[in-house]
Amino acid sequence: MINLSRWVNQHTNDKKGAPGDKSAIIFGDQQYSYTDLADGIARLATVLKQDFGIKAGHRIAFLGNNCPRIIELLFACARIGAILVPLNWRLVVPELSAILADGGVSLVVVGQDQLQAAATIKAQLDGCTFAHAYQRPAVDLLSGSKPGTWPCLQELMGQVEAERNDREDGDDNPLLILYTSGTTGQPKGVVLTQSALMCSAGNSVAMHTMTADDHVLMVLPLFHAGGFCIHTLPALWVGATINLHEEFEPGAVLAAIGSGRPSLIGLVPAQISALVGHSDWSQTDVRHLRSVTTGSAVVPDACIEVWAERGVAAIQVYGTTETCALAIHQNCSNAVATRGSIGFAAKHCRIRVVDDQGQDVPTGQHGEILVTGSNVFAGYWRNQPATDQSLRGGWFHTGDIGYQRSDGSYVIAGRKAELIISGGENIYPAELEAILLEHPEIVEATVVGQADERWGEVPLAVVVTTHNSDLDKKRVLALFKDRLARFKHPREVKLVEKLPRNAMGKVEKHKL
Repeated sequence: MINLSRWVNQHTNDKKGAPGDKSAIIFGDQQYSYTDLADGIARLATVLKQDFGIKAGHRIAFLGNNCPRIIELLFACARIGAILVPLNWRLVVPELSAILADGGVSLVVVGQDQLQAAATIKAQLDGCTFAHAYQRPAVDLLSGSKPGTWPCLQELMGQVEAERNDREDGDDNPLLILYTSGTTGQPKGVVLTQSALMCSAGNSVAMHTMTADDHVLMVLPLFHAGGFCIHTLPALWVGATINLHEEFEPGAVLAAIGSGRPSLIGLVPAQISALVGHSDWSQTDVRHLRSVTTGSAVVPDACIEVWAERGVAAIQVYGTTETCALAIHQNCSNAVATRGSIGFAAKHCRIRVVDDQGQDVPTGQHGEILVTGSNVFAGYWRNQPATDQSLRGGWFHTGDIGYQRSDGSYVIAGRKAELIISGGENIYPAELEAILLEHPEIVEATVVGQADERWGEVPLAVVVTTHNSDLDKKRVLALFKDRLARFKHPREVKLVEKLPRNAMGKVEKHKL
């Protein structure tokens, strides 16, 4: 397997003689060929070493929207042996500052839209250098540090001779630290090595039967594992083309589907709902899409059906940040046959379903999902207790509850931590959520445990309805009649305007 730092270079002069001017990344009206990208990575690695003193093991954060620079940074870090820490720009200043301090970050690269937040952070944080990702702003900010005085990577990259040498020992080096909120809201830094990212790319290439002829439309945020691992890195491995969007905007995505003719796209359920609800949905030509990959939360049947009705395969993927976002999946050939499941183990993964004693459970019985494979993370950054708890006996304990069907496919029932124990009976929220989301007037729904004096806990359904809906508590509760055992039925229903979700579409149940 080619070292990750050489992935892009191989497509500038590969064994087939393919030209290096093939588009690697399309970003707005800009096109970066594989030659351009390779040159940018080499120049950036030189700048990081010469101008900022970055060495192996140093952490570099990126605070900004999707753009080619964050991809260049990842590969530049691979060359140096440094570690990239992508930041969720939706977080507020105290949250970002805490991550930077925990990560011991040396350099923060900032995008144009995040300059104000970065200036505030810099004024409060010592020992960390800040730099512009691209050009300097025309007007300096008035408060805190002045970003106009920060170094500009774009300018520095134009002033150096690119070094072409790669590290030869990089496969086991940490390359990414991705901070996850988890179910408690307390972020942990998931450490992913080069070898984990390469293994994950192999899983995704096999899942999508991806080739150099593919055109990927990328709208997921690159500060999450799904953004990098599901399509971006696999596409660059095989020499495909990526149409990269700064962020998800339904009209722009539909326009790109219709005019750019992508073959692959990844979308979370909330994004699918937004596309279907847009006025351009019905007239957008989607026939050239080979598949739409979705996951990240309970996927309503409607999110699968809307693509099937248009002749496009919607395939589900299951994974966590700790597994590089991919461990179990469907593919185009089995998506229909395995409907209702999340598919089978990825090519380079093994899966177990175990009870509380760590013993494998029979087919059809609920248990915790365990994953092993080279795509599994190395540990949590500076958090050995959490690492020891999650990585036991060579297996990653996901904390997700599921079961294996007789055909070998897997079904996820919910988070172990979200399990509701009512009168000694186990209730898995995903079972209830699936029924709620079948109703055409319910656009969002989740189920959480509510304290109860008699039963300990009872299910509480939190529901978002369509604008003109007249659904009330009685009608919502009636949806469960003859569908689930009586003890599983919600005891209360709350109608709300929206559910709190993170950038990947997962409901933040700890906030509820």
